[in-house]
Amino acid sequence: MPDSASSNDPALRVAVIIGSTRGGRTGPSVAEWFTHHVSHRTDIELDVIDVADLDLPVAMPGWDGLPAPTPETQAALADVSPRLAAGEAFVVITPEYNHSFPASLKNLIDWHYTQWQAKPIGFVSYGGVGGGLRAVEQLRQVFAELHAMTVRDAVSLHGPWSGLGGDGRPRDAAVCESAAKNMIDQLLWWGRALRTARTTHPYGA
Repeated sequence: MPDSASSNDPALRVAVIIGSTRGGRTGPSVAEWFTHHVSHRTDIELDVIDVADLDLPVAMPGWDGLPAPTPETQAALADVSPRLAAGEAFVVITPEYNHSFPASLKNLIDWHYTQWQAKPIGFVSYGGVGGGLRAVEQLRQVFAELHAMTVRDAVSLHGPWSGLGGDGRPRDAAVCESAAKNMIDQLLWWGRALRTARTTHPYGA
């Protein structure tokens, strides 16, 4: 697939979400490697969202809207919600904790709904021998419930504490970069197709 955008097919807006808040986390290093690897592409525009920078409480309003979010929560949502809504596709960077994904990531997901709908999602995972694959498989079910479309190919970094160098880049660069390209190419195809579909026939209309 081409790595450049045209006037008829503008760059796809991709929100890259760092899903971990744990102390000593590897997520920012993985995100830095990934965004650097795809930074040369002109067919995508990246916006990195780090859940560690958000102040979203676990307690949420009920279906009736009560209790209303606090001013602090409203301020946090005012920052992140429009960025998710503007995203035409997402790349979720997630570790695997206890055979699953972080609660901090699930909290961000659950605070939103329409922002995910009819958009594609790709994954970059890391953690132990499994490389975060169990976290990704569970996230696929979550996003399916939110009417999002997850792409088949993903990037899986196995044992990042030994598989990543001190600069945060994978030691097996060729394999990881090939996986990243395959995932982004699929994300771009679905992102363009779903952008056209949402424009010609708004989802749920």
